[in-house]
Amino acid sequence: MERIRCKELKNKIMSAEDAARIITDGSTVGMSGFTPAGYPKAIPAELARRADGGEKIQIDLITGASTGPELDGLLAEKGIIRRRYPYQTNNILRNSINSGVIKYNDLHLSNSSQYIKNGFLGKVEVAVIEAVTITENGGIVPSTSVGNSNVLVECADKVIVEINTSQPEELEGIHDIYNVPAPPNTEYIPIRSAFDMAGTPYIPCPPEKIAAIVFSDVPDNTNPVAPIDDISEKMAENLIGFLKSEVAAGRLTNNLLPLQSGVGSVANAVLGGLCKSEFKDLIFYSEVLQDSVLDLIECGKLKYASSTSLTISPERMKGFLNNFSEYKDKIVLRPQEISNSPEVIRRLGVISINTAIEADIYGNVNSTHIMGSKMMNGIGGSGDFARNAFISIFTTASTAVGGNISSIVPMVSHVDHSEHDVMVLVTEKGVADLRGLSPSERAVKIIENCAHEDYKEQLMDYHERSKKFSSGMHTPHILGEALSWHERFLKKGSMK
Repeated sequence: MERIRCKELKNKIMSAEDAARIITDGSTVGMSGFTPAGYPKAIPAELARRADGGEKIQIDLITGASTGPELDGLLAEKGIIRRRYPYQTNNILRNSINSGVIKYNDLHLSNSSQYIKNGFLGKVEVAVIEAVTITENGGIVPSTSVGNSNVLVECADKVIVEINTSQPEELEGIHDIYNVPAPPNTEYIPIRSAFDMAGTPYIPCPPEKIAAIVFSDVPDNTNPVAPIDDISEKMAENLIGFLKSEVAAGRLTNNLLPLQSGVGSVANAVLGGLCKSEFKDLIFYSEVLQDSVLDLIECGKLKYASSTSLTISPERMKGFLNNFSEYKDKIVLRPQEISNSPEVIRRLGVISINTAIEADIYGNVNSTHIMGSKMMNGIGGSGDFARNAFISIFTTASTAVGGNISSIVPMVSHVDHSEHDVMVLVTEKGVADLRGLSPSERAVKIIENCAHEDYKEQLMDYHERSKKFSSGMHTPHILGEALSWHERFLKKGSMK
């Protein structure tokens, strides 16, 4: 009860079963959560129980990004999700998307808030937001993520607040909730450095809009940190070597510029390598902060980190929360329309580091689809950062499927980031700096520096024959052969 400081809201406390009844079949429902942190657990469990009891209940679900198995996995398994926006990583949900059971629209994360505000995804009837406390004026203090929570609260008819007592009240004070008005009333975002605070430490919400408050005590079900293997470590070494060369060229200093990094073993290895480097007083302006960011704080390399989510592994979460005071003054969580804002990313000069599934010889990147058709997770924030970064970097191992397929291909099977947005490509084999190069120059640089030796000869042969076949063309291709590169793998299971 002490977590609800607004007296007029204490009579809104009810069971999760009763609160979940506010959500009806056919509703568009927004829920908090971002990779998987700060998502509700009690209300989804009650929706699942209703489905198990034979009730027909399907919803269109909007979140900030991916959530934990207690939300995405459970609701997908029970057939409750009809449509899903804007990003996901759960295997059960992914399979339902690829089989066509769940309709999925893959969105740039920075765009999703405007989609919600302008009703592109339908009217949001109910928002379910995980919080650590409610302020005296009804403000909702989020837990370990913000994502789209503020926009969902603004646009929903009714709000259910899920107070999670497993999350410490000390999280209050790290959030900076700034709302961007919809066009034509959009304004300048007053953030000129990662340190700037532009909004409030809570999500504003009229008390009368809060229809129910429930309590839960289920921790975030975050993912363990992927181990750093030899390939990831070598990619990290190559990337850090590139950053050092930029310092030597006078384009960066040892403080670099604000860094953005995705999650996974490569990101973990890169950030781990920064702990051992000469770089210092680093700043992060990203969408996710993971374990390696804690390492950088602890080793004294990181000055400040701005994000929309704290995605700490299960192994580190307890210690992180118990010693939160050590990190609190170095971390801020913002809405994703701010953390992923093209305006802010470009103003701050962010260096973006994202992961590719495959890249082609001209620098186009596929980060979402396997063999051009099977959705993996979604584009997430990679497009927000790559298009607007001071330097946009993509990393990938040079091969996949145990070496049976090259991750460097003549033509990607699906384009998420065109060659216009990809400045640097990094594999364990080397670095291709593509800035200022023509398509044919890019092809030679990528094949020579980034392709695996088992595929270099095939790729270079394709490029040379393409130049002859497409004489006088700016970007030479033999289209049928480029596409058959993937078909050969499907038929034979190997490209060697």
